[in-house]
Amino acid sequence: MPTPDELLHLDDLLTDEERGWRDRAREFARTRILPTIDDDFEAKHFRTGLVAELGAAGFLGMHLEGYGAAGAGAVSYGLACIEFEAVDSGWRTFLSVQGSLAMTAISLFGSEEQKQRWLPAMAAGGAVGCFALTEAASGSDPAGMTTTAVRDGDGWVLSGHKRWIGLASIADIAVVWARTDEGVRGFLVETGVPGFTATPIDTKLSMRASVQCDVVLEGVRVPADAVLPGSTGLGSAFSCLNKARFGIAWGVMGAARTCLEAAVGRSLVRESFGRPIGQTQLVQQKLAEMFVSYERGMLLALHLGRLEERHALDPVQLSVAKLDNVRQAISVASLARGILAGDGVTSEFPVMRHLANLESVRTYEGTDEIHTLVIGRALTGLSAF
Repeated sequence: MPTPDELLHLDDLLTDEERGWRDRAREFARTRILPTIDDDFEAKHFRTGLVAELGAAGFLGMHLEGYGAAGAGAVSYGLACIEFEAVDSGWRTFLSVQGSLAMTAISLFGSEEQKQRWLPAMAAGGAVGCFALTEAASGSDPAGMTTTAVRDGDGWVLSGHKRWIGLASIADIAVVWARTDEGVRGFLVETGVPGFTATPIDTKLSMRASVQCDVVLEGVRVPADAVLPGSTGLGSAFSCLNKARFGIAWGVMGAARTCLEAAVGRSLVRESFGRPIGQTQLVQQKLAEMFVSYERGMLLALHLGRLEERHALDPVQLSVAKLDNVRQAISVASLARGILAGDGVTSEFPVMRHLANLESVRTYEGTDEIHTLVIGRALTGLSAF
């Protein structure tokens, strides 16, 4: 029987290079991450030892040019995101935080010295970065941030609190966004400096094989050259978020594909009323709906990838894809859970883990509500924020 991608004839829409990146990502994810992911999820364990391997394979900041990055195309990056999220959303999140957020911020807004110092090490997996924007009271409204950076002599002093900051407790460098007299600016803060504290959030029921933290900055002193010179307001941070949203729009289709494949496989071997449940009309209806959701999400992601390669991608289009592809992935996972019945909530199948993870993905990089308002504003010209 054909796989979902074979039924879609996806390979016909890809180049040899894109298929090569996809296949290498699939091999890495299935051989290095999949064998232990259920145990890691249960133990709330992130395997830092894989970071250098990911760097050596070229996956960190792979969409960037120069400074040790692979310079892969947008579609190649999206396909890699799918393969890592097909195993677990936490590992696609790692690619996003390291490459689409931290490395992209340095690449777009950093000085030449900052790029030379950090990007090669981050691309190789020798240094880990985090992106400290979100705060507890202003998650969807970053303009309401209270973290400040105040000039002090020939440097700056940063004070404030950040929450849900991916990788912060294992990071070597943090891109911290803070309010200054000149507006919001980005700062490179080495995480070992006095006053910087990152504490993993231990109560998560989602993304348990990943790292998200509370970050406290208590009078953190940084030199004048810690500021990202090209960062000029929240628009700079949003540019990085858009890169992450692109990866999300692709990645969640990997989680959807895994859940669809689990449901199809189970429907062929589980019998009820004397025949496989996959031979019943209701189950086939659900499987067909799941495949159509996957197909449409893949085609939307591919369309965005081709637009990005032409430098024609609009942020509103990213909002459409982030909103709908995550929503469709959750629907696929939920239908798969139903087809698996009681077994669907056990760790014998990956569906419940994906379903839990996708609830986090639904929230970060813009909630459903925020992306809905972005699309509504584009359609009407009126802001309802």
